[in-house]
Amino acid sequence: MTALAPAVWGTTYLVTTELLPPGRTLLAATVRALPAGLLLLLLTRRLPHGVWWWRAPVLGVLNIGAFFALLFVAAYRLPGGVAATAGAIQPLLVAVLASGLLGERLSPRVAIAAVAGVAGVSLLVLRADARLDALGVAAAVGGAAVMATGVVLSKRWPSPAPLLATTGWQLVAGGLLLLPVALVVEGPPPATLSLANVAGYGYLTIIGSALAYTLWFRGIRELSPTGVAFLGLLSPLVATALGWLLLGQELTAAQILGALVVLTSLVVAQTRGARGRSAHATAAGSREDRARRESTRSGRW
Repeated sequence: MTALAPAVWGTTYLVTTELLPPGRTLLAATVRALPAGLLLLLLTRRLPHGVWWWRAPVLGVLNIGAFFALLFVAAYRLPGGVAATAGAIQPLLVAVLASGLLGERLSPRVAIAAVAGVAGVSLLVLRADARLDALGVAAAVGGAAVMATGVVLSKRWPSPAPLLATTGWQLVAGGLLLLPVALVVEGPPPATLSLANVAGYGYLTIIGSALAYTLWFRGIRELSPTGVAFLGLLSPLVATALGWLLLGQELTAAQILGALVVLTSLVVAQTRGARGRSAHATAAGSREDRARRESTRSGRW
């Protein structure tokens, strides 16, 4: 179920290029976040309480607002392949942060799989004539870092609220950060929208955000954050496959090899022995039980 989220995000490039107005990347990011968050708040009718008045905005900025803003800078200054390759370091960053903040063991298997994942994505999307830009690379790496931090903190701070409510809080917080940036950089939204534009924005709002982020945050609750982060490698894989199937883009032998490397690294990272699964489940359960007890004592709900 969690893998559906990055698979859906892999369709964003196709939807953006084929259905949305050109040159409005930040508007698309804002529409992905703010209306989806407001829709979930309307459905759940739950507002944050206690420490979640500041935790939800922090997570929303990390997972959505700052991530999309940095992704915009990277996409503007770098070829897509370079940005995607730099962003593929996220599983390794999550593994390192989870080791320090959650006590998860950073095994050689996971480290090797993470490096292989970066190599696979580079084969999949990187071109030999790709130009490098220092600020663009820094933005791409920064985007991977802020989302990796958001993933780990989402696991460290389990919310006692329903999943849809927590997802809505984060989407609204991220969207409110993106809205003024989009207005300053790109100006007001277009005066008129075609049916294709409306369909594209509707898809990004309902499927690309409300549904996908709910599945993503559910996965963080139920699974190891490192395992969830590796699933993010499916996004460039799906984007490349759709470009080949629907846009007539060429698929080279190197790209096929890269896809196989990505899938192998993903499977290797998800596989662990029964003892490792049991230990992780016990540790995760203990952390969540402590968090819920602390939440009850502090009167958050």
